[in-house]
Amino acid sequence: MSLTYRDAGVNVARAEDALSRVKDRIARTRRPEVIGDVGQFGGLFASPGADKILVATTDGVGTKLELARLLDRHEVVGADVVHHCVNDALAMGAEPLFFLDYFATSQIDPGVFSRVVGAMADACARSGTALLGGETAEMPGMYAPDTYDLAGFLVGVVDREKILGPQRVREGDALVGIPSTGLHTNGYSLAREICARRAMHERSASLLDVLLASREELGGGTLGASLLAVHRSYLEEFRALRGAAEIHSIAHLTGGGWEGNLPRALPAGMAVRIERESWEVPALFTLLAKLGDLEEVEQFDTWNMGIGLVVAIAAESLDAALAAVPGGVALGEVVPHSAGRRVVFG
Repeated sequence: MSLTYRDAGVNVARAEDALSRVKDRIARTRRPEVIGDVGQFGGLFASPGADKILVATTDGVGTKLELARLLDRHEVVGADVVHHCVNDALAMGAEPLFFLDYFATSQIDPGVFSRVVGAMADACARSGTALLGGETAEMPGMYAPDTYDLAGFLVGVVDREKILGPQRVREGDALVGIPSTGLHTNGYSLAREICARRAMHERSASLLDVLLASREELGGGTLGASLLAVHRSYLEEFRALRGAAEIHSIAHLTGGGWEGNLPRALPAGMAVRIERESWEVPALFTLLAKLGDLEEVEQFDTWNMGIGLVVAIAAESLDAALAAVPGGVALGEVVPHSAGRRVVFG
């Protein structure tokens, strides 16, 4: 008998079935600039004009995927990957235009695929972003059974004169922090290692036991639920701030934590002084730090610690900014930098 592609582990019909389950949800993301339908060799989107600058971002959700698999919460990571890319684009001052995804696995499970990509489509629709296309790959032997990888690619647009960044920042600028909804999509390798070591320490407990145990510190909730909170989108808050204050730059606190991200929004020779008492670190972070016996610097260099976005604005705009964004906090200010770390906690 001759060998077939299906014999090698790839079933094209299975991929088509998986995509058919979410076509209606993808269709709801369509914008007027979209040309043609999903399924062509490339997505078509009308140019926004010569006075506009395109902003491109790409990211994944890291090892949060493994927790989503263990706890059967695949919708979470679908929304996560869109929100992460949207937040990176708005950090440049851009509005999202269109999104593409990459979903790779050893063997497509149409049910899991439709939950991930369906949630992705819904997140795109909420932000006015066209889900322009993507790639679904079956790669037998590359991934363990029942696992998958996920990446997103987003293009946004900003007026040339409104690009945000270090070039706009001045000494004395005020810093506004907007709360996170947990770890978002970063630092999960450390969080998972803490949970795994906790399971080993308790001997009779499995990783699932640790993730599903009720925790007094979390108000009776579980680590699993807290770790799988969706990476929130800041698009609504960005739009509100843009209308109320003079925004200079934005730092999206992702991999590398505070010291790894805030300096990216600052010019050379500048640092930030953060008032550590200006917000309360959420219980999830303090619980993980306790269970893992982590030094504070390790926590802040890995996780967002409850603040997902930091916005540098003109100092005179601070009151208007805080009024425009409920939950926003005055974190500190931009100061000169001479040596050492560029994020200083006071």
